[in-house]
Amino acid sequence: MNGQNPIPYDVADLGLAEQGRQRIAWARREMPVLQLLQERFARERPLEGIRIVACVHVTTETANLAYALRAAGATCVICASNPLSTQDDVAAALVADGFSVYARRGEDAQTYYRHIHLALDHRPHLIIDDGADVVTTVHRERRDVLPEVIGSTEETTTGVIRLRALAKDDLLAFPAIAVNDAQTKHLFDNRYGTGQSTIDAILRATNILLAGKTVVVAGYGWCGRGIALRARGMGAQVIVTEVDPVRALEAAMDGYRVMPMREAAAVGDLFVTATGNIHVIDREHFFLMKPGAILCNAGHFNVEINLEALAELAVERRTVRPYVEEYVLPDGRGIVVLAEGRLVNLALAEGHPASVMDMSFANQALACVYLVRHRGQLAADVYPVPAEIDQEVATLKLQAMGITIDRLTAEQEAYLASWQHGT
Repeated sequence: MNGQNPIPYDVADLGLAEQGRQRIAWARREMPVLQLLQERFARERPLEGIRIVACVHVTTETANLAYALRAAGATCVICASNPLSTQDDVAAALVADGFSVYARRGEDAQTYYRHIHLALDHRPHLIIDDGADVVTTVHRERRDVLPEVIGSTEETTTGVIRLRALAKDDLLAFPAIAVNDAQTKHLFDNRYGTGQSTIDAILRATNILLAGKTVVVAGYGWCGRGIALRARGMGAQVIVTEVDPVRALEAAMDGYRVMPMREAAAVGDLFVTATGNIHVIDREHFFLMKPGAILCNAGHFNVEINLEALAELAVERRTVRPYVEEYVLPDGRGIVVLAEGRLVNLALAEGHPASVMDMSFANQALACVYLVRHRGQLAADVYPVPAEIDQEVATLKLQAMGITIDRLTAEQEAYLASWQHGT
């Protein structure tokens, strides 16, 4: 598994390391905020001696986060947060550069969780999670590591939901920062990153023309907003399904058709789920779909489409393109599923563009520093990213983009702080 290399790892092919390094360097060009932080971290060493387990999508962007954390003084062990999102050349490059990495593209569920346990053998002080699989594994099976855990940071909507459920049940054993909820994360990464990369993945996988197609987007959170926006921009007719009346109203006022999934199922050509919930597309919907309907998922886990029910209904399954599978129903209709229902933008494309991950990972790095600086001061709960971190990330991003903005004058600050002024 690791030959003569003293660093423990499990990756597909170390021979891909140089290719991975080139791609990591290309991503770094679009990540100026993280570069600025890395330079600062190298001077200040705010994570000196801290052990980190990062359960992440092993991509060029997360590699740059790993380098920044190491510059800050941390040792970092990396495992995959999704079986189909690992870029094997990036994993190889990280190992070649001295990181322990447990990630192989296409690994099965057993290997996935074995890798998480191997990473936890590192006995982390901090956990960087992407879906909360490491945190839940710690709470269920690896409570032996709890005494040394300072806290965790969470990158995804799905993971934050799981953390809040743990906290609600009084089971969360350490403080967690909901990095996903930072404004400089969800307003940009979720909306523009997911929107662009999801459409990119669908087109790479299928080569279909979106113009004139009816695209059904399940969920109108920030990810759903981004997907709907980009699909409409390519000429698709977009339908939104929702369970939240406020979001449904917003989608309607943004110009989309809004209806229940049962109605949308009969008219959609392409379906994209982005809810973080289970069985959003369910057994009853398959009976209503057009021949050749294409289904994919942009949520974190592969549970949004009820694939077990679809498999039970199908009389035949066949691979028609790489990671594109057609389920043939008894009446001859074929329903197409992309990427095994897994996170489509990372399974079939390269994930979010580096320029938006620049902000997300800057939040991750600064949240780690915050947890260490406030060690022992935070109760076991889920916390928002401190406003000053959000402001710092936005300021650095604007600076890197060459954009300047106005500042409040002393008169304006006084006005906003007063109650005496009126009409």
